[in-house]
Amino acid sequence: MLRMLALTAVGALISSTAIAEIRIAHVYGKTGPFEAYAAQSHNGLKLGLEYATDGTMEINGEKIVIIEKDTQLKPDIGRAQLEEAYGDDDAHIAVGPVSSGVALAMLPVAEEYERVLIVEPAVADSITGENWNPYIFRTGRNSSQDAIANAVALGGENVTVATLAQDYAFGRDGVAAFKEALEGTGATLAHEEYVPTDTTDFTAAAERIFNAMAEIEGEKKLFIIWAGGGNPMSKINAMEPGRFGVEIATGGNILAALKAYKELPGMEGATYYYYEIPKNPVNDWLVKTHFERFDSPPDFFTAGGMAAGIAIVEAIKKAGGAEDTEALIAAMKGLTWETPKGTMMFRPEDHQAMQTMYHFRTEIQDGKDYGVPVLVREIGMDEMEIPVRNQ
Repeated sequence: MLRMLALTAVGALISSTAIAEIRIAHVYGKTGPFEAYAAQSHNGLKLGLEYATDGTMEINGEKIVIIEKDTQLKPDIGRAQLEEAYGDDDAHIAVGPVSSGVALAMLPVAEEYERVLIVEPAVADSITGENWNPYIFRTGRNSSQDAIANAVALGGENVTVATLAQDYAFGRDGVAAFKEALEGTGATLAHEEYVPTDTTDFTAAAERIFNAMAEIEGEKKLFIIWAGGGNPMSKINAMEPGRFGVEIATGGNILAALKAYKELPGMEGATYYYYEIPKNPVNDWLVKTHFERFDSPPDFFTAGGMAAGIAIVEAIKKAGGAEDTEALIAAMKGLTWETPKGTMMFRPEDHQAMQTMYHFRTEIQDGKDYGVPVLVREIGMDEMEIPVRNQ
Protein backbone atom coordinates (compact mmCIF):
# COMPACT_ATOMS: atom_id res chain seq x y z
CA MET A 1 0.00 0.00 0.00
CA LEU A 2 2.79 2.38 0.97
CA ARG A 3 4.64 1.50 -2.26
CA MET A 4 1.53 2.29 -4.32
CA LEU A 5 1.10 5.62 -2.56
CA ALA A 6 4.76 6.42 -3.16
CA LEU A 7 4.46 5.57 -6.85
CA THR A 8 1.32 7.67 -7.10
CA ALA A 9 3.13 10.60 -5.51
CA VAL A 10 6.07 10.22 -7.89
CA GLY A 11 3.69 10.03 -10.85
CA ALA A 12 1.93 13.18 -9.71
CA LEU A 13 5.28 14.92 -9.33
CA ILE A 14 6.37 13.89 -12.83
CA SER A 15 3.03 15.01 -14.25
CA SER A 16 3.32 18.33 -12.45
CA THR A 17 6.84 18.82 -13.74
CA ALA A 18 5.74 18.00 -17.30
CA ILE A 19 2.97 20.58 -17.14
CA ALA A 20 5.26 23.24 -15.67
CA GLU A 21 7.19 23.84 -18.87
CA ILE A 22 6.55 25.75 -22.07
CA ARG A 23 7.62 23.80 -25.15
CA ILE A 24 8.65 25.84 -28.19
CA ALA A 25 9.62 23.97 -31.36
CA HIS A 26 12.01 25.66 -33.75
CA VAL A 27 11.39 23.94 -37.08
CA TYR A 28 13.93 25.36 -39.50
CA GLY A 29 16.48 24.51 -42.18
CA LYS A 30 19.55 23.84 -40.07
CA THR A 31 21.27 22.20 -43.05
CA GLY A 32 21.29 23.25 -46.69
CA PRO A 33 21.84 26.46 -48.66
CA PHE A 34 20.13 28.66 -46.05
CA GLU A 35 22.21 27.32 -43.15
CA ALA A 36 23.55 30.81 -42.33
CA TYR A 37 20.02 32.21 -42.16
CA ALA A 38 18.98 29.34 -39.89
CA ALA A 39 21.84 29.81 -37.44
CA GLN A 40 21.08 33.51 -37.13
CA SER A 41 17.37 32.84 -36.63
CA HIS A 42 18.03 30.27 -33.89
CA ASN A 43 20.50 32.48 -32.03
CA GLY A 44 18.05 35.36 -32.27
CA LEU A 45 15.16 33.25 -30.96
CA LYS A 46 17.16 32.23 -27.89
CA LEU A 47 18.32 35.80 -27.28
CA GLY A 48 14.75 37.07 -27.59
CA LEU A 49 13.47 34.58 -25.03
CA GLU A 50 16.35 35.47 -22.73
CA TYR A 51 15.80 39.21 -23.08
CA ALA A 52 12.04 39.03 -22.56
CA THR A 53 12.37 36.83 -19.45
CA ASP A 54 15.20 38.88 -17.90
CA GLY A 55 17.53 35.93 -18.28
CA THR A 56 15.38 33.43 -16.35
CA MET A 57 14.09 31.51 -19.40
CA GLU A 58 10.85 31.11 -17.44
CA ILE A 59 7.37 32.59 -17.81
CA ASN A 60 5.25 32.72 -14.68
CA GLY A 61 7.47 30.07 -13.11
CA GLU A 62 7.26 27.69 -16.08
CA LYS A 63 10.54 26.72 -17.73
CA ILE A 64 10.97 27.36 -21.47
CA VAL A 65 12.14 24.32 -23.41
CA ILE A 66 13.31 24.76 -27.03
CA ILE A 67 12.91 21.73 -29.31
CA GLU A 68 14.94 21.83 -32.55
CA LYS A 69 13.77 20.23 -35.79
CA ASP A 70 15.66 20.32 -39.12
CA THR A 71 13.53 20.71 -42.26
CA GLN A 72 16.60 20.23 -44.50
CA LEU A 73 14.84 22.83 -46.69
CA LYS A 74 12.49 20.12 -47.98
CA PRO A 75 8.73 20.76 -47.83
CA ASP A 76 7.78 17.14 -47.04
CA ILE A 77 10.33 16.92 -44.24
CA GLY A 78 9.25 20.30 -42.86
CA ARG A 79 5.66 19.12 -42.73
CA ALA A 80 6.63 15.84 -41.02
CA GLN A 81 8.86 17.60 -38.50
CA LEU A 82 6.11 20.02 -37.53
CA GLU A 83 3.65 17.11 -37.14
CA GLU A 84 6.19 15.45 -34.87
CA ALA A 85 6.72 18.64 -32.88
CA TYR A 86 3.00 19.13 -32.21
CA GLY A 87 2.09 15.45 -31.91
CA ASP A 88 4.99 13.60 -30.27
CA ASP A 89 6.67 16.53 -28.49
CA ASP A 90 3.42 18.32 -27.60
CA ALA A 91 4.92 21.72 -28.49
CA HIS A 92 2.69 24.62 -27.51
CA ILE A 93 4.09 26.96 -30.18
CA ALA A 94 6.30 26.40 -33.21
CA VAL A 95 8.60 28.89 -34.96
CA GLY A 96 10.03 28.71 -38.48
CA PRO A 97 10.90 27.90 -41.18
CA VAL A 98 13.56 29.61 -43.30
CA SER A 99 12.19 28.74 -46.75
CA SER A 100 8.87 29.98 -48.12
CA GLY A 101 8.34 26.73 -50.01
CA VAL A 102 8.74 24.74 -46.79
CA ALA A 103 6.49 27.17 -44.91
CA LEU A 104 3.64 26.65 -47.37
CA ALA A 105 3.80 22.89 -46.71
CA MET A 106 3.77 23.46 -42.94
CA LEU A 107 0.81 25.85 -42.68
CA PRO A 108 -1.96 23.21 -42.84
CA VAL A 109 -0.28 21.26 -40.03
CA ALA A 110 -0.78 24.14 -37.59
CA GLU A 111 -4.49 24.19 -38.45
CA GLU A 112 -4.78 20.40 -38.19
CA TYR A 113 -3.22 20.35 -34.71
CA GLU A 114 -4.79 23.68 -33.68
CA ARG A 115 -1.46 25.07 -32.50
CA VAL A 116 0.21 28.42 -33.22
CA LEU A 117 2.96 28.61 -35.84
CA ILE A 118 5.00 31.81 -35.87
CA VAL A 119 6.54 32.11 -39.33
CA GLU A 120 10.06 33.51 -39.14
CA PRO A 121 11.76 34.36 -41.48
CA ALA A 122 10.02 32.93 -44.62
CA VAL A 123 8.82 35.86 -46.74
CA ALA A 124 6.29 34.85 -49.43
CA ASP A 125 3.06 36.88 -49.36
CA SER A 126 0.98 33.72 -49.75
CA ILE A 127 1.95 32.61 -46.22
CA THR A 128 -0.22 35.33 -44.71
CA GLY A 129 -2.26 35.53 -47.91
CA GLU A 130 -4.11 32.85 -49.83
CA ASN A 131 -2.58 29.95 -47.84
CA TRP A 132 -3.09 31.51 -44.41
CA ASN A 133 -5.13 30.05 -41.57
CA PRO A 134 -6.00 31.47 -38.11
CA TYR A 135 -3.12 29.65 -36.37
CA ILE A 136 -0.48 31.43 -38.46
CA PHE A 137 1.34 34.55 -37.26
CA ARG A 138 4.42 36.07 -38.89
CA THR A 139 7.09 38.20 -37.23
CA GLY A 140 9.22 38.24 -40.39
CA ARG A 141 8.52 40.76 -43.11
CA ASN A 142 6.50 39.66 -46.14
CA SER A 143 7.16 40.18 -49.84
CA SER A 144 4.86 43.22 -49.94
CA GLN A 145 6.78 44.94 -47.15
CA ASP A 146 10.04 44.32 -48.99
CA ALA A 147 8.48 45.41 -52.27
CA ILE A 148 6.78 48.57 -51.07
CA ALA A 149 9.84 49.73 -49.15
CA ASN A 150 12.07 49.14 -52.19
CA ALA A 151 9.55 50.83 -54.48
CA VAL A 152 9.64 53.88 -52.21
CA ALA A 153 13.44 53.85 -52.34
CA LEU A 154 13.83 53.21 -56.09
CA GLY A 155 10.69 54.45 -57.85
CA GLY A 156 9.97 57.80 -59.45
CA GLU A 157 8.98 59.50 -62.68
CA ASN A 158 11.01 58.47 -65.76
CA VAL A 159 12.39 55.42 -63.93
CA THR A 160 12.22 52.05 -65.69
CA VAL A 161 12.92 48.82 -63.80
CA ALA A 162 13.65 45.23 -64.78
CA THR A 163 13.64 42.40 -62.22
CA LEU A 164 15.69 39.25 -61.78
CA ALA A 165 14.45 36.68 -59.25
CA GLN A 166 14.57 33.02 -58.33
CA ASP A 167 11.83 30.88 -59.82
CA TYR A 168 9.95 29.82 -56.69
CA ALA A 169 7.49 31.31 -54.18
CA PHE A 170 9.92 33.82 -52.68
CA GLY A 171 11.00 35.22 -56.04
CA ARG A 172 7.65 35.24 -57.81
CA ASP A 173 5.73 36.66 -54.85
CA GLY A 174 8.46 39.26 -54.43
CA VAL A 175 8.26 40.43 -58.03
CA ALA A 176 4.44 40.45 -58.02
CA ALA A 177 4.40 42.60 -54.90
CA PHE A 178 7.15 44.89 -56.21
CA LYS A 179 5.33 45.36 -59.52
CA GLU A 180 2.15 46.29 -57.67
CA ALA A 181 3.99 48.69 -55.35
CA LEU A 182 5.90 50.33 -58.19
CA GLU A 183 2.69 51.45 -59.90
CA GLY A 184 2.12 54.20 -57.37
CA THR A 185 5.58 55.72 -57.77
CA GLY A 186 5.49 56.77 -61.42
CA ALA A 187 8.05 54.11 -62.40
CA THR A 188 7.52 51.41 -65.05
CA LEU A 189 8.39 47.70 -64.91
CA ALA A 190 9.75 46.74 -68.32
CA HIS A 191 10.89 43.12 -67.93
CA GLU A 192 10.70 40.16 -65.52
CA GLU A 193 13.35 37.45 -65.53
CA TYR A 194 13.17 34.24 -63.45
CA VAL A 195 15.95 31.66 -63.09
CA PRO A 196 16.29 28.37 -61.16
CA THR A 197 17.56 28.71 -57.61
CA ASP A 198 20.78 26.85 -58.43
CA THR A 199 21.70 28.98 -61.46
CA THR A 200 25.40 29.83 -61.76
CA ASP A 201 25.59 31.19 -65.32
CA PHE A 202 23.53 34.37 -65.69
CA THR A 203 24.75 35.33 -69.18
CA ALA A 204 21.54 34.50 -71.05
CA ALA A 205 19.30 36.07 -68.41
CA ALA A 206 21.38 39.25 -68.33
CA GLU A 207 21.38 39.53 -72.13
CA ARG A 208 17.59 39.31 -72.21
CA ILE A 209 17.38 42.03 -69.56
CA PHE A 210 19.88 44.30 -71.33
CA ASN A 211 18.10 43.85 -74.67
CA ALA A 212 14.77 44.77 -73.08
CA MET A 213 16.27 47.91 -71.53
CA ALA A 214 18.69 49.02 -74.25
CA GLU A 215 16.41 51.42 -76.18
CA ILE A 216 14.56 52.84 -73.16
CA GLU A 217 15.22 56.46 -72.23
CA GLY A 218 15.60 57.83 -68.70
CA GLU A 219 16.81 56.21 -65.49
CA LYS A 220 17.08 52.42 -65.73
CA LYS A 221 17.51 49.94 -62.87
CA LEU A 222 17.81 46.18 -62.55
CA PHE A 223 16.25 45.13 -59.23
CA ILE A 224 17.54 41.75 -58.01
CA ILE A 225 15.52 39.63 -55.57
CA TRP A 226 17.64 36.76 -54.28
CA ALA A 227 17.92 34.48 -51.23
CA GLY A 228 20.73 32.15 -50.20
CA GLY A 229 24.03 31.53 -51.98
CA GLY A 230 24.82 32.25 -55.61
CA ASN A 231 23.68 35.89 -55.60
CA PRO A 232 24.18 37.04 -59.21
CA MET A 233 24.92 40.69 -58.44
CA SER A 234 28.71 40.50 -58.88
CA LYS A 235 28.50 38.38 -62.02
CA ILE A 236 26.00 40.73 -63.65
CA ASN A 237 28.00 43.77 -62.59
CA ALA A 238 31.02 42.20 -64.33
CA MET A 239 28.97 42.24 -67.58
CA GLU A 240 29.00 46.05 -67.40
CA PRO A 241 25.29 46.90 -67.33
CA GLY A 242 26.35 50.55 -67.42
CA ARG A 243 26.94 50.08 -71.17
CA PHE A 244 23.16 50.07 -71.46
CA GLY A 245 22.65 52.76 -68.84
CA VAL A 246 21.39 50.17 -66.34
CA GLU A 247 22.12 50.47 -62.61
CA ILE A 248 21.93 47.45 -60.31
CA ALA A 249 19.67 47.75 -57.28
CA THR A 250 18.65 45.32 -54.56
CA GLY A 251 17.28 45.11 -51.05
CA GLY A 252 19.23 44.49 -47.86
CA ASN A 253 20.83 41.17 -46.97
CA ILE A 254 23.02 39.36 -44.48
CA LEU A 255 26.54 40.66 -43.83
CA ALA A 256 28.22 37.97 -45.95
CA ALA A 257 26.11 38.98 -48.96
CA LEU A 258 26.90 42.66 -48.42
CA LYS A 259 30.47 41.99 -49.58
CA ALA A 260 29.16 42.16 -53.15
CA TYR A 261 27.65 45.58 -52.36
CA LYS A 262 31.16 46.99 -51.96
CA GLU A 263 31.43 46.95 -55.76
CA LEU A 264 28.44 49.31 -55.96
CA PRO A 265 28.97 52.37 -53.74
CA GLY A 266 25.96 54.68 -53.84
CA MET A 267 23.52 51.87 -54.68
CA GLU A 268 20.14 52.40 -53.02
CA GLY A 269 17.43 50.07 -51.81
CA ALA A 270 15.46 49.17 -48.72
CA THR A 271 16.46 46.79 -45.96
CA TYR A 272 14.79 44.91 -43.14
CA TYR A 273 17.70 45.32 -40.70
CA TYR A 274 21.32 46.36 -40.34
CA TYR A 275 22.67 46.41 -36.82
CA GLU A 276 23.86 50.04 -36.84
CA ILE A 277 20.57 51.52 -38.08
CA PRO A 278 17.90 51.08 -35.35
CA LYS A 279 18.33 53.22 -32.24
CA ASN A 280 16.39 51.68 -29.36
CA PRO A 281 17.11 49.82 -26.07
CA VAL A 282 16.30 46.35 -27.45
CA ASN A 283 18.74 46.71 -30.35
CA ASP A 284 21.36 48.21 -28.03
CA TRP A 285 21.11 45.09 -25.85
CA LEU A 286 21.21 42.78 -28.88
CA VAL A 287 24.28 44.40 -30.41
CA LYS A 288 26.19 44.48 -27.11
CA THR A 289 25.26 40.92 -26.14
CA HIS A 290 25.93 39.49 -29.60
CA PHE A 291 29.44 40.99 -29.69
CA GLU A 292 30.08 39.58 -26.21
CA ARG A 293 28.79 36.07 -27.06
CA PHE A 294 29.86 35.66 -30.68
CA ASP A 295 32.52 38.34 -31.26
CA SER A 296 30.49 39.62 -34.22
CA PRO A 297 27.50 41.89 -34.85
CA PRO A 298 23.96 40.53 -35.02
CA ASP A 299 22.78 39.95 -38.56
CA PHE A 300 19.60 40.19 -40.61
CA PHE A 301 17.84 37.12 -39.26
CA THR A 302 19.20 37.40 -35.73
CA ALA A 303 16.95 40.43 -35.30
CA GLY A 304 14.00 38.49 -36.72
CA GLY A 305 14.53 35.53 -34.43
CA MET A 306 14.75 37.87 -31.45
CA ALA A 307 11.49 39.57 -32.45
CA ALA A 308 9.80 36.13 -32.52
CA GLY A 309 11.19 35.19 -29.11
CA ILE A 310 9.98 38.40 -27.50
CA ALA A 311 6.56 38.05 -29.14
CA ILE A 312 6.18 34.54 -27.68
CA VAL A 313 6.92 35.71 -24.15
CA GLU A 314 4.61 38.73 -24.40
CA ALA A 315 1.79 36.61 -25.84
CA ILE A 316 2.04 33.91 -23.18
CA LYS A 317 2.09 36.50 -20.41
CA LYS A 318 -0.97 38.20 -21.88
CA ALA A 319 -2.81 34.88 -22.40
CA GLY A 320 -2.01 33.65 -18.90
CA GLY A 321 -0.15 30.58 -20.16
CA ALA A 322 0.69 28.52 -23.23
CA GLU A 323 -1.83 25.68 -22.87
CA ASP A 324 -4.91 27.40 -24.33
CA THR A 325 -4.30 28.04 -28.03
CA GLU A 326 -7.45 30.11 -28.48
CA ALA A 327 -6.39 32.38 -25.59
CA LEU A 328 -2.95 32.71 -27.22
CA ILE A 329 -4.48 33.69 -30.56
CA ALA A 330 -6.70 36.26 -28.86
CA ALA A 331 -3.67 37.66 -27.04
CA MET A 332 -1.60 37.87 -30.21
CA LYS A 333 -4.17 39.59 -32.44
CA GLY A 334 -3.26 43.27 -32.41
CA LEU A 335 -0.35 42.64 -30.02
CA THR A 336 2.30 45.37 -30.04
CA TRP A 337 5.75 44.65 -28.67
CA GLU A 338 9.27 46.09 -28.77
CA THR A 339 11.94 44.48 -30.96
CA PRO A 340 15.44 45.33 -32.26
CA LYS A 341 13.62 47.16 -35.07
CA GLY A 342 11.41 49.13 -32.69
CA THR A 343 7.68 48.54 -32.28
CA MET A 344 5.99 45.71 -34.16
CA MET A 345 2.27 44.91 -34.28
CA PHE A 346 0.41 41.76 -35.34
CA ARG A 347 -2.26 43.01 -37.72
CA PRO A 348 -5.58 41.45 -36.57
CA GLU A 349 -6.80 40.64 -40.10
CA ASP A 350 -3.93 38.34 -41.18
CA HIS A 351 -1.53 38.24 -38.22
CA GLN A 352 1.27 39.81 -40.30
CA ALA A 353 3.70 41.85 -38.21
CA MET A 354 3.64 45.50 -39.23
CA GLN A 355 7.13 46.98 -38.90
CA THR A 356 9.57 49.69 -39.93
CA MET A 357 11.79 49.28 -43.00
CA TYR A 358 14.90 51.28 -43.90
CA HIS A 359 15.85 53.13 -47.10
CA PHE A 360 19.64 52.81 -47.42
CA ARG A 361 22.51 53.94 -49.59
CA THR A 362 25.65 51.79 -49.87
CA GLU A 363 28.81 53.37 -48.51
CA ILE A 364 32.43 52.19 -48.32
CA GLN A 365 33.83 52.47 -44.80
CA ASP A 366 37.29 51.78 -43.38
CA GLY A 367 37.60 48.49 -41.52
CA LYS A 368 34.57 46.84 -43.17
CA ASP A 369 34.94 44.38 -46.02
CA TYR A 370 31.40 44.95 -47.27
CA GLY A 371 29.26 47.78 -48.60
CA VAL A 372 27.63 49.40 -45.58
CA PRO A 373 23.89 50.15 -45.87
CA VAL A 374 23.75 53.67 -44.43
CA LEU A 375 20.33 54.97 -43.44
CA VAL A 376 18.69 57.46 -45.77
CA ARG A 377 15.43 57.42 -43.84
CA GLU A 378 13.11 55.16 -41.89
CA ILE A 379 9.97 53.99 -43.67
CA GLY A 380 7.43 53.65 -40.88
CA MET A 381 4.70 51.03 -40.77
CA ASP A 382 2.11 53.79 -41.18
CA GLU A 383 3.73 54.84 -44.50
CA MET A 384 3.32 51.42 -46.14
CA GLU A 385 -0.11 50.28 -47.25
CA ILE A 386 0.52 46.55 -47.01
CA PRO A 387 -2.32 44.68 -48.76
CA VAL A 388 -4.40 42.19 -46.79
CA ARG A 389 -4.29 39.14 -49.06
CA ASN A 390 -6.04 36.40 -47.05
CA GLN A 391 -9.61 37.44 -47.88
